[in-house]
Amino acid sequence: MQTTSIIELYVFVLAGFVGFQIITRVPSLLHTPLMSATNAISAISLVGSLVAAGSDKNRVATWLGFVAVTAATINVVGGFLITDRMLKMFRPAGKARAGARPPPRKAEGGEA
Repeated sequence: MQTTSIIELYVFVLAGFVGFQIITRVPSLLHTPLMSATNAISAISLVGSLVAAGSDKNRVATWLGFVAVTAATINVVGGFLITDRMLKMFRPAGKARAGARPPPRKAEGGEA
């Protein structure tokens, strides 16, 4: 292995360790904003993978770019679905989203 590869491996392992330590110390109240920021970063990686998939260097790069686009898209969509689900927990039970139709009323006074 070359020296630069070993340094890159050290940086990767250190970033993983520091990231894990930071995420485990985030209070529960801040998980939703953290998820939103992570979704934004994932969207940036999606753009980068689109650039990699569109390059005409060789077939391997194109296929790896396609796999990266697929994985990044799944990550972004899943992240937004989980963030939406987390935000629903903060809504009051009887309050609907803005623009949503109210539930149908039940008939009063017996059946017609």
